Amino acid sequence: MPPTPVSFLELKPQPLPVINELPGRVSATRLAEVRPRISGIVLERVFEQGSTVKAGDVLYRIDPAPFRVRVASAEATLAKAKAGQLNAQDQQKRAQTLRDRNITAGVDLENAVTTLAQADADVAIAEAALAEAQLNLDYTEVKAPISGIIGRALVTEGALVTAQTEVMATIQQLDPVYVDFTQSSAELFKLRRALEVGELVAVDANTAQMRLYFDDGTEYDQPGEVLFSEATVDELTGQVTMRGEFPNTKNLLLPGLYVRVAVEQAVREHALAVPQMAVQRDAQGNAQVYVIGTDNKVSVRSIRLGTSVGSSWIVESGLNAGDKVVVEGAQKLFPGAAVVPEPWQPAATDAPQN
Repeated sequence: MPPTPVSFLELKPQPLPVINELPGRVSATRLAEVRPRISGIVLERVFEQGSTVKAGDVLYRIDPAPFRVRVASAEATLAKAKAGQLNAQDQQKRAQTLRDRNITAGVDLENAVTTLAQADADVAIAEAALAEAQLNLDYTEVKAPISGIIGRALVTEGALVTAQTEVMATIQQLDPVYVDFTQSSAELFKLRRALEVGELVAVDANTAQMRLYFDDGTEYDQPGEVLFSEATVDELTGQVTMRGEFPNTKNLLLPGLYVRVAVEQAVREHALAVPQMAVQRDAQGNAQVYVIGTDNKVSVRSIRLGTSVGSSWIVESGLNAGDKVVVEGAQKLFPGAAVVPEPWQPAATDAPQN
């Protein structure tokens, strides 16, 4: 048989990222439950359910009539206290004048001073009561504590709400969002041991790439960044929880959404990678490739694969730098077959992503 034309890739060491694909869930960066600060009857719902609200926007209005009455009562009490204070001041001045002329005893002046101090205290108490009444009146307008997307209304007009008890609505800040993902402690410790012995190089947390994939396999169009890793291992699952942050300008990422996260955790500086199409499987499922010798004849080489990078596999063992691996045309080959080799020209999406 004539030699079979094949395309080959000559392996060259290159720095490649160690990327692990891990399961995760989306959560809001900020979550606020809107609760009333006073008890009363809800008169009006102002917001539109599912809309975007800003911090300070009025969401509900509670009947203000009883609180206006309390404000008026507090104002009257303050006016009475100030009148008593003014009278006490006059009495104290008169007692001081008489004492200076030695007309009255010193005890009269002391009593006037004490009465004035009590009047001053009454004014301070009345001012505090007025401030409290005015504050409660202001609380009849239930406002948004944070900016974000508000959910459904949990109370209706006419409902009686109790201070700090009922949840009236929930606001979630969804741009950006958190993605909490987990990795087994065994994988994480294996990665750390490889870093300690120098097999891998730690990646800078500020430059580490993080990609997100939806449940149907499509990729989210914006990268994220790793925030932190928990310092404890879950006792039940043996998993370590990590958190990343993704921009969400289009509101495609909703809290509770199941996703998969491809996170760059290290760099293998002198890695060898082969295209996935070059890898064959034997009857036992072991990975193998065809390698072209100096006489343009192929031999089968069993290899051990690591993680995938783009459309390539990182080779853990079985190949060396300079080996010529058959990429296209391997289906027609057998050990010892003669070939006509030509360099493989990868497409842009087939090259390993650094």
